[in-house]
Order: sequence, then structure tokens, then C-alpha cells
Amino acid sequence: MDVLLSDLRARVLLAHAGGKPLAIRGGGSKAFYGMPADHGATLDMAPYAGLVDYQPSELVLTARAGTKLAHIEALLAAQNQMLAFEPPHFGGNATLGGCVASGLAGPRRASAGSVGDFVLGVGMLDAQGRVLHFGGQVMKNVAGYDVSRLMAGSLGTLGVLLEVSLKVLPRPAAEATLCFEMDEPAALRQMNVWGGQALPVSATAWEAVERSGRLVVRLSGASAAVAAARRRLGGEMLDDEHAAAWWRALRDHAHPFLAERPLWRLSVPSTTPPLGLGATLIEWGGAQRWLNGPRAAQAVRQAARQAGGHATLFRASSPEEARASGVFQPLPAPLAAIHRRLKNEFDPERLFNPGRMYPDL
Repeated sequence: MDVLLSDLRARVLLAHAGGKPLAIRGGGSKAFYGMPADHGATLDMAPYAGLVDYQPSELVLTARAGTKLAHIEALLAAQNQMLAFEPPHFGGNATLGGCVASGLAGPRRASAGSVGDFVLGVGMLDAQGRVLHFGGQVMKNVAGYDVSRLMAGSLGTLGVLLEVSLKVLPRPAAEATLCFEMDEPAALRQMNVWGGQALPVSATAWEAVERSGRLVVRLSGASAAVAAARRRLGGEMLDDEHAAAWWRALRDHAHPFLAERPLWRLSVPSTTPPLGLGATLIEWGGAQRWLNGPRAAQAVRQAARQAGGHATLFRASSPEEARASGVFQPLPAPLAAIHRRLKNEFDPERLFNPGRMYPDL
């Protein structure tokens, strides 16, 4: 056991013995996400960084949790590969551990899959100071409960991520971004029509522009397939540099609409018509809708629930607003019971990030 891991383990055991909770922190780029909580001490994972194993021919990468996302993506780009779920950075200090623990994915999520879909295995530290390993480095390695993918989106409430093995993918041979002028109802219809056809659509986004709106569509895949889709769909094409910058701004919330607070994220069926809640930015073929500005939490959540989805207060204006409104949609009793049982199994003393997801977790 190396010095860094020994130090982490000693700090966990000390906190466990004293009954003092720990706030797990990587680069701090997603510290805003989740319920605000006052913890006695911070467990800094940033020093626990470095590549463990990378096999480009096997499309598998394993790295320590504190490894910066920018370093991983540069390493993959040199091999013409990528993290297919396009994780948001929200700053230059984003780490692999924070990427997996937050479970957030970018514009490519609807076509490529979620963070959890690419997690092959994890190493973690539990509340008793035990180093545990789940999964492995191949896709078919699960016998029983899939703990490794359970860590994706757990916000550090189950244990300390030490290292993660991820499936990576080749970068597409060609990409093109097309723009279309249309209003929200027309854009929703068109995204769903194209989503049901054999088109290499890797991302979609609609934003209000002046009195109408603009639908932006990214095509990714083989050169011939992208060229054929361009001819079929038409629209105005963005040059590669501007297109890359636009999708990166959308991913990292540098887009002006997403920079405002409070910011709500609604997950609904893609065919859901306009919700009538005011200015909206739409992604993922209509399945992800962003709302900004002051809103009544109950009204937003009711609209999402009626549509068959849920709403998250993604960025609150203040900790007080987050506590008053709650960040995540309240869980139905059966799901809440499952969450509590998982927390009791992995972290019965409520040592790690207590209250980050829900007050009783």
C-alpha cells in the first residue's frame, strides 16, 4: 500500500473512530452540485492522481480518482480516442473521481450513453478503511449486483472512489454541425423525427434566438455517412472551430443561458411538448430541458412529474435556496427505502458526504 493510500485510509479510520463526517473533494469543480452540507473535515483526493493502466488497443483506461479529466482526454486524443459520454468539466480542475461520482454527461449522452454505461470497475475505500474492488476491465464481468456502476452518480455517499476503469471509444472519423431556424414545438418534433431515423446524430440542442429559435444538430460517424446526412438535412453548417467551441461551451455551461442562477434541469420523455414554463434550452433530443431564473420549485417539479419525468435544482442561487427547495426530486417511498438500505450497507455511520443527496443519506 503506497503512502498516499495509507494516508487516506488513516484519515478515514480517524474520522470513523471520532464519529466525524468527511466531505470528499476532488478538483472542486462540481462542489455546487447537490445539497449543501457542513462537514467537519475535507478528504482531499486531488493528490491521489495518476494513470494506472491504458490499453488503447483494448479501449480501456484505468486511472486514480484525482487524475484530471483534461489530462485523461489529452492522453486519449493522442490515440484518437475519447470518453464517449462527453463529461462536463466546469473548470480546469475537474477530476475522474468527480466525473464518476457526479454521474454527469454532456451533449453526446443521448446517443452514446451515460457515465455508468462506461464504468467497468472501481476501487474504493469504505467507512471501515477497507480497500474494495468491484468489476474489472472488461464489459462482461458482472456476477450479481453491479456495484461499480452503482458508484456513478452516488455523489460520494457510499465510499471514497480510489480508481476507475472506463471503456473508451474511437473518435468519429468525421463530424459536422448544422443549424436550423425553427421555434420550440417545431424543433421538438424534428428532433424526435430524426432520432427515429438512421442518421448519425450525436447531439442536438435548441435555444431561443430573438423571436424564434435555433436548432443545432451535430453529426458524427463515418465520412460518407456524415456527408450523406448533411445533404439530406440541409441547414447552415458551422465551421469546425466554431462548432467545437459551441459544443464545449454547452458542455461546460459557459453558454450564457446555463450560466444564470438558479438553474433547473428537467429530465422528461423526449416527445414531451413545450412545458410552458418560460425560457428553455433543450438537449438530448428533447429529453433534457434547462430553465433559468427564479421559479417556484413546486410548480417546476409538478410539471416534470406530470410529463413523466423529474426536476433537479442544478445550480441554486444560494445554500438557503437549495435547503428550502431541495436539490433532487423527492423519491417515492420504495426508492427512498432502497437508497437508505444501500447507505446502511456501505456507510452505516453516515461518514461520507452525509446529506449531499438527501437529508437522511
